[in-house]
Amino acid sequence: MRVMAGNRAEANLAEFQRRLLHWFRVSRRDLPWRRTRDAYRVWISEVMLQQTRTAAVLPYYRRFLRAFPSLRALARARGERVLGAWAGLGYYSRARNLQRAARIIVREHRGRFPAALDAALELPGVGEYTARAVLSIAYGAPFAVLDGNVARVVARREAIEGDLRAPARWKKLQAIADRWLAREAPGDWNQAMMELGATLCTPRQPRCGECPVRAGCRAFRLGLADRLPERRARLAPVRLRIAAAVLVDVGGRTLLVRSSSPSSGRLGDADGGLGPIFSRMWHFPAVSANGDSRAELERFLASKFAIRGARWRELAKLRHTVTFREITIEPWLVLVESLPPGTGRAVALERVPRMAVSNASRKIAVAALAARREPFPSTMQGCTCGC
Repeated sequence: MRVMAGNRAEANLAEFQRRLLHWFRVSRRDLPWRRTRDAYRVWISEVMLQQTRTAAVLPYYRRFLRAFPSLRALARARGERVLGAWAGLGYYSRARNLQRAARIIVREHRGRFPAALDAALELPGVGEYTARAVLSIAYGAPFAVLDGNVARVVARREAIEGDLRAPARWKKLQAIADRWLAREAPGDWNQAMMELGATLCTPRQPRCGECPVRAGCRAFRLGLADRLPERRARLAPVRLRIAAAVLVDVGGRTLLVRSSSPSSGRLGDADGGLGPIFSRMWHFPAVSANGDSRAELERFLASKFAIRGARWRELAKLRHTVTFREITIEPWLVLVESLPPGTGRAVALERVPRMAVSNASRKIAVAALAARREPFPSTMQGCTCGC
């Protein structure tokens, strides 16, 4: 009896694999990273797709590869240029880790993404999912991936309840994904599982009627597809207020600052301790605000930049979200006769939106540029600089 049950399970798995692979090869979306088995290009796509929608990634993927067509080109590029090509995608540590890893690969692996799992996992920014995805798609290595889409497919097919991200449950899901892997086509199989989760077996309103493998899905059979997986409890949002100063001199230049250390986070640092909020990239002087944002910003500018005479204009408040942080940015346009020397980077304000800056800084720059075109009212207070 056990032999018969085992044979039946193997036959069911084989049929599941056949149906899903056929569906993927016929119905898959035409995405540029699916037209290649080049490990570098696969790796770039997998990193970009982390926490970012496919539609948003497409133009960045093409532009990034035009700028850095090979792993060696990425390794030897200036860091600022890499961040500039990444600007707008967010989570900038991904770009920094990409270049760090590229330099290691050139130095230690002769410019070729390592084919061994252990070696891939030693690279900065490369975790289990990324390593398994690149190795299976580029090299045909027999590794099953597990991301949010795949976990959802597994949980519904097996009717698994509870928080999927709980360590023990995630380990169980990985074991099931390993067991299901179509070893003769691991790259296509992994992409098929992800495609199913992204297009049909979606978090809300799954399209079970169109699913090619619904016959073996326990959640579908039990009427639980809409309820599984269980939704995770969301972190309570952290609300922050930030006051930012767009200093502009008579020549139209502005001042940008940046954290000297990735761990900088102390209020009173040259960047106001807010470098991490601005992705540790060049940004306008800013400070956390608890009360009167202008008063707090004036004190900060006076103590750190010796700016005491200026002409101020309040700009419209901006909303910005970083993971669980809901940030209100209160920007001020501050006209000065000259920028403080040796405290940051002086650039033309018009350049800032095109620089490697965070989305928050770009929003502030656009608002300041629009306000600069309007004359300051004669009743504006606070100017002692003669501008």
